[in-house]
Amino acid sequence: MPSNDPFSVADNPLVSRYASAEMSHLFSPRFKHGTWRRLWIALAEAEQELGLPITDEQLDQMRRHVDDIDFQRAAELESQLRHDVMAHVHAFGEAAPKAMPILHLGATSCDIGDNAELIQIRDGLRLLRRRLVAVIAPLAAFAREQRARPVLARTHYQPAQLTTLGKRACLWIEDLVTDLDEVDALLGRLAFRSIKGTTGTQGSFLALFDGDHDKVRTLERRVAEKMGFDKVLPVTGQTYSRKLDARVAAALGQVAVSAHKFANDLRLMAGAKEMEEPFARNQIGSSAMAYKRNPMRSERMTALARYVIGLVPTAAQTAAEQWLERTLDDSAARRLVTSQGFLAADAILLIYANVADGLVVYPKILDRMIAEELPFMATENILMAGVRAGGDRQDLHERIRRHSQDAARTVKVEGRPNDLIDRLRGDKAFARVDLDAELKAEKFIGRSIEQTDEYLAAVVEPILKANADALGGGAAPELRV
Repeated sequence: MPSNDPFSVADNPLVSRYASAEMSHLFSPRFKHGTWRRLWIALAEAEQELGLPITDEQLDQMRRHVDDIDFQRAAELESQLRHDVMAHVHAFGEAAPKAMPILHLGATSCDIGDNAELIQIRDGLRLLRRRLVAVIAPLAAFAREQRARPVLARTHYQPAQLTTLGKRACLWIEDLVTDLDEVDALLGRLAFRSIKGTTGTQGSFLALFDGDHDKVRTLERRVAEKMGFDKVLPVTGQTYSRKLDARVAAALGQVAVSAHKFANDLRLMAGAKEMEEPFARNQIGSSAMAYKRNPMRSERMTALARYVIGLVPTAAQTAAEQWLERTLDDSAARRLVTSQGFLAADAILLIYANVADGLVVYPKILDRMIAEELPFMATENILMAGVRAGGDRQDLHERIRRHSQDAARTVKVEGRPNDLIDRLRGDKAFARVDLDAELKAEKFIGRSIEQTDEYLAAVVEPILKANADALGGGAAPELRV
């Protein structure tokens, strides 16, 4: 096997096929280790500001070499040292030799690694927040456009009271609004671990500053501020609590739940030919059955969503398994769960936005399905109309019952169209009832239109207005199977 052949080693489909370049970069080695170097610089700057003997020359040399990371050399050093953080300390020190004596001064690995991961989480949540808004916007436009379009509702996947397509879209939006609220809550509470030392006691920094507690407190605040955080965790062990990772994974899982629900709904409606996802002019639905228009994007959403949902218990178990101040059995799991969860959630929302922006509706099919079921739903209204026209309620009820049973038999056993209304038209007892008036779909949608309008105005429009900057992106990335 050629060692230099990139096609001879496994790749990550989330990176090569699904996630955005922006999210992929956020979890790249260059971003991660570049953030490590920025943390070392922030630590050294703050230590100098608070009186430690760190020179401007040392800081300048670190700054000059912050981005020229020799990953090959770092890998060589890690193979020797068996420690990823120390390997990068030495690689940075070789690039900035004057700074080597003060690199990582007082710090432990988690002062660097954990803080870098919190930055990735923060930036990842911010990106997913934009993605959520970018899905809500086309769904809101769709809801507005289809606010009055009657559609057969289904409970237990059986025909039920009518709703409108716009109202159904509002249900999809509401799930995403809930997800947006959770992301906002996480971002609002997110705090930096900052500089806590080996077991979270800041003992090494207290020694560096000769027992000056105020300087240690100032140090951790300044490092946090330099890295863009206004809050610092008040207490940690060696690591920040892995419950945060579990909460983040749960939020990503809920995004996946929302997308999965929408995609399943759309797949069901596509099967009934009521609605479908966008279908490109030259797209092939099936390699064998050329006529098919398979809901491939929606299916991809459900596949990726299952994967993200499946990560949630791993994050919870990892948090539960942390022993006392730290144990390293979290490391391998977190390398996978956090990065893959964000990449997959990013991919899901990209697909969701693409689908939501091109939904196809087939009104004739919607009308036909309503026409097939509405006669049964309208029987109570027809009964009341017959009573108002002077009929005997009990007699009319019995006639409707017999006609309904016969019509159901015609549909289910004989496979012919629902002829209930024709049967009622032929019954003299209903001669004075305007059956056409009682069969208008608009009479069976309740407040669907009003609910849609009110929800869009009260909930959705303020979100879109407040996040207009999230809607101005360029061309969406090309989606692949």
